[in-house]
Amino acid sequence: MFFFAWRKVSHGANGFYRAPSLARLATLPACMDPTAQKIQDALQVVSQFRQQHASDPALAQASTEIKRFQARRFKASYDDLLHSPRYQTAATFFLHELYSDKDYAQRDQQFARIATTIARLFPQAVVDTTGALAEVHALTETLDDQMARGWLADASSAPKGNECDRYIRCWRRLGGRAARHHQLEVVLQLGQEMDRLTRMRGLRTLLKMMRRPAAAAGLESLQQFLETGFDAFAKMEGADAFLKQIQQRESEWIRMLFDDDAVTCGTKLANLLATGAAH
Repeated sequence: MFFFAWRKVSHGANGFYRAPSLARLATLPACMDPTAQKIQDALQVVSQFRQQHASDPALAQASTEIKRFQARRFKASYDDLLHSPRYQTAATFFLHELYSDKDYAQRDQQFARIATTIARLFPQAVVDTTGALAEVHALTETLDDQMARGWLADASSAPKGNECDRYIRCWRRLGGRAARHHQLEVVLQLGQEMDRLTRMRGLRTLLKMMRRPAAAAGLESLQQFLETGFDAFAKMEGADAFLKQIQQRESEWIRMLFDDDAVTCGTKLANLLATGAAH
């Protein structure tokens, strides 16, 4: 999941911009902004999955295997972008923040602490973006959980080591073509918004100024995420071509996983993963 923040800051007595107090940000009275509720609802969905996996080691392991498989697929699909001077940082950011088995619990907890006050502190464009970020996070975790349950149920019938065929079976049994396309659509929207935010004057300076307040408020993980994501998109100096590649390649994988002959699909997937492993 992605999260970016921005607010207007006032001039101090010395004429310099003064960063907002994140310690105060985390303790302001709750705001009833609908996007704040959307963020809280999404994080609650993710939290429930974490609780279920914590009480079911087999399901937790299946979820990890699904996420790792998908990360390998993403890495292989975008090997060229991961080695591109222009796109490497953004592709790596996507890999680590959307397609990995990384545990985002600490960052989500920090995000939840400020969700109810976000509309008071940031302009609407960023508030709307953060709501979409939370949405894709919850949607991704929902789809991954469903895949993990199918993966676990399929364990007894799938030949050991034939994980590509097993993944395709689980994908097709789950269905949800519209949900997959919606997931991709929201990811692309997030990328467009992030690209736009990198053009907001003074935002990078503000993020740097927020480091100490963030540390004081216990929001270090969130702060690190903000800076890393901003720099990843700013480095591209325009994300249209990058996002077009994401759209084309992911759309083709969705189509192939649903529509291609199972043997053909499995062969393509296995060959892709083998190529990625060789790099």
